[in-house]
Amino acid sequence: MADEEKTPETEETPETVVDEVETASSEEGAGDTSTVDTPEEPAAEAAEPQEVLAPKERRARKRAAKAPAASGPKTPEERDAERVAARAHKAKLRRNYRERTKTKQAELRKSRPAQEADQAPEHGPGRPKVRQGIVVSDKADKTIVVRVDVTRRHRRYGKIMRTSSKIHAHDERNDAGTGDTVRVMECRPMSRTKRWRLTDVLEKAK
Repeated sequence: MADEEKTPETEETPETVVDEVETASSEEGAGDTSTVDTPEEPAAEAAEPQEVLAPKERRARKRAAKAPAASGPKTPEERDAERVAARAHKAKLRRNYRERTKTKQAELRKSRPAQEADQAPEHGPGRPKVRQGIVVSDKADKTIVVRVDVTRRHRRYGKIMRTSSKIHAHDERNDAGTGDTVRVMECRPMSRTKRWRLTDVLEKAK
């Protein structure tokens, strides 16, 4: 009971401690006003989730951003003037493209030998196809009909499949006869049906 009655006179309550801390901080703040602590708001803004758009909506927004600003209603004369200007611009682009193409073709002709320059190009860009077959007809002049046989295995069922196709080939000297095994190469169109020419006679018919 004696211990409970003894209370120190210098005992500090929580209220007095808070008051001392506030006064100390106010005195320090009065001495130096250059540094003021403020909460960091940009960090909180950056943490906000961004809007997730579907690819179709994203493309639509990009197109809308690139589209020119909508103008007011136009008169028929203004629309006609815009059409004429667009046609003139496209015609200019076409002329430039044709001039570039002509210059490229002229350079190619100069780079070829004199004999090849006079003749038409044998084949366009890329490697020409080569086929081997048997001559089934040579009745026409400078033209032979070649049967090309193809044997392949079915991808899924493994069955051997045989197919054949007939092509018309150009034979300049009428070298090939019926039954000969020949090699033909793809070339420029020489007639309505001829897109091939004879290169070699591999085996003569017996």
